[in-house]
Amino acid sequence: MLKPLGDHIIVKASSKEEKTKSGIFLPDTSKEKPEQGEIIAVGPGKILENGLRALMSVKVGDKVLFTKYSPNEIKIDGNEYLVLTESDVLALIE
Repeated sequence: MLKPLGDHIIVKASSKEEKTKSGIFLPDTSKEKPEQGEIIAVGPGKILENGLRALMSVKVGDKVLFTKYSPNEIKIDGNEYLVLTESDVLALIE
């Protein structure tokens, strides 16, 4: 299992449609990067200048929106995950 450090979070991206509304299948190269997903791991929070740790405002299980160019993509045991910081999260999906 991944254990993020600082204010990093691990997200499992929501799957995107693999074909258009008209039924045309999209190759991997033409698919947009994901912009939403579910948090599967959260770091302990960023250490502030005064030595205290900032509390994270997201938690495991939250569904989030983020900018599509901010996450780092990693693959572990055949599963793809996104690593981003808490500040990359734009909104929670309720």
